[in-house]
Amino acid sequence: MKKKCEGTDCRLGKVGGQAVLEGVMMKAGNRTVTTCRKDDGTLVVTDDSFVSVRKKHKILNIPILRGIISFVESLILSVKTLGASAEALGLEEEENPGKFELWLKNKLGVKITDVIMVIATVLGVALSVLLFICLPGWLSYGLDALLNFFFNVRLGAFTAVVEGVVKVGIFLAYLSLVSLMPDIKRTFMYHGAEHKSIACFEAGEELTPENARKHTRFHPRCGTSFMFFMILIGIIAGLFIKLLIPGLDMWAYTLIRLLILPLLVGLGFEVIMLAGKHVNPVTKAISAPGLWVQRITTREPTDDMLEVAITSIKCALRDDFPEFSEFFEARGWEKKPDGEADATVGESSLGVGESTAIEDAEAFGEETVASADQSANIPESTEPQAQITDTAAPAENTEAKEPSAINTATDDIPEAVEPQTKDNGNDA
Repeated sequence: MKKKCEGTDCRLGKVGGQAVLEGVMMKAGNRTVTTCRKDDGTLVVTDDSFVSVRKKHKILNIPILRGIISFVESLILSVKTLGASAEALGLEEEENPGKFELWLKNKLGVKITDVIMVIATVLGVALSVLLFICLPGWLSYGLDALLNFFFNVRLGAFTAVVEGVVKVGIFLAYLSLVSLMPDIKRTFMYHGAEHKSIACFEAGEELTPENARKHTRFHPRCGTSFMFFMILIGIIAGLFIKLLIPGLDMWAYTLIRLLILPLLVGLGFEVIMLAGKHVNPVTKAISAPGLWVQRITTREPTDDMLEVAITSIKCALRDDFPEFSEFFEARGWEKKPDGEADATVGESSLGVGESTAIEDAEAFGEETVASADQSANIPESTEPQAQITDTAAPAENTEAKEPSAINTATDDIPEAVEPQTKDNGNDA
């Protein structure tokens, strides 16, 4: 019989997140919510879904394999989320798109920014393999050759340790350099806001900027910890390879490292998840190096940033925070197809794949002005938009509804929206 969880233990691992451009994405179950703050202070909330293939095929939940799948899905979700945040901030708006952009949109139904995101991700993965697998191995073999030539000394299996030291050096140098960029520094501040708000939620405290600020910005289940732990287990794997197959040449060694990479990813996932759910001396020792590196990849956030992260958590966990569903249900939707008059539609809750802009994020459910546009899933010939207006019917005439649910049975993941917000004369 499955043990019933009690207290704050039920909250551990219930929600995870990611810092994006001027915002935070939170994922709980199949729901992903991205909240970004625009220059005018407006919060743009994008509600979407992401159903893991592991939920459709239970056989994929076996240890190690589930880690490999989760890693690939996290890359896909990261690209999708970054694109959504760019749209929310209006970074993809272009008055006069070129012929190629128009051809992509009309013929393939994709935007140039989506293509760029995919290419950037592929190149990023390739660069990571080159920097953290190939280059350190080649340098360690080169050092071994130099020592043999000048001093007649061979490193042997110790080349794996040299390789690991080079990896750590490259990793820390890269993070330190990019953290000097103003935009990346702000993203690292949102990263800290993500961690603090999750820690506040998992501690069972009321989610407010004041409470969240008291918590640590370091989290054992962070992707930074995962990456650093991958480097550490890579050193151990390299030692085993060198000891089991002595005299292995550089190219054969590189090929073996690439072949076992998925296995190491799956193993790293299992260890990081274990360390995040159990607190004892062993898991603390495992988590410690990754937590140290988070001193680079996280920064102390402002209260405004904590507010953004908290908004994402509450929207993602609507069963725990029903007032957020009530807020959206209190607003009516107006659909405005091209060339047609306004038409009121019945759906009023914020649904999957839609977005809304919020002027006052402190009090969902109170009287606030909100507006948003939506690109609906309809035939390509039309591009209707939806707008939330502050024209909700009085409470006594508003029919209560359940929070909009995600259909976990469907294979379709809605496309990212284009929240070209309008707000009663304000340029939101």
